[in-house]
Amino acid sequence: MTETAACKSLVAVVDQYFDTMFDNDTGRFDRIFAPTAQLHGLRDGTLRVLPAAEYRKILDTTPSPQSKGAPRQQEILSIDFTAPVQALVKVRVRIDALLYVDYLCFHRIDDAWRITAKSFHVERCFEP
Repeated sequence: MTETAACKSLVAVVDQYFDTMFDNDTGRFDRIFAPTAQLHGLRDGTLRVLPAAEYRKILDTTPSPQSKGAPRQQEILSIDFTAPVQALVKVRVRIDALLYVDYLCFHRIDDAWRITAKSFHVERCFEP
């Protein structure tokens, strides 16, 4: 895979990630997250750790930002290819009233990019 093709395919998965964070459609979850992925972040000063399966359940049982009429805000801040099969993507994404900065660690597994780790930070809370 050429560098350009690798970048385009990675950005396509990041776009699916943004869509999923907005509509909570877990039908695409397994195309985005590796089953062994872990999510880490500080919430109210406490480290929160979620396995991918638990995060999927949260998305399945929580009303989506789309269903609440919440604004959609998302952007790719940087992409760093460590190797043709590993990349780190820094994104900003609003999920309902919270604006996150996420570091998404991707690996190319079975010819497809998957998030293997996510580190999240709440950058801003909006008034409900």
